[in-house]
Amino acid sequence: MLSSFTIQENIMNQTFNVQGMTCGHCEKAVTQAVKSVDPAAVVKVDLATGKVEVQSAQAREAIAKAIAEEGYPVAA
Repeated sequence: MLSSFTIQENIMNQTFNVQGMTCGHCEKAVTQAVKSVDPAAVVKVDLATGKVEVQSAQAREAIAKAIAEEGYPVAA
């Protein structure tokens, strides 16, 4: 019997320090960049602190690269 939910393995909580985000458009662009790598990712953007929290099974490097390619540098 299959359970009513699927447990996703390897989902990690990752926090990125993203530079240059100032408005809702920036938030949307960063969110879409993350979702281009992992459509199932959960993304929370805090414009005031520049932090982007991501729940995803994808590699940190792939997510950071997608954000940077959107024009928002990711601090190390």
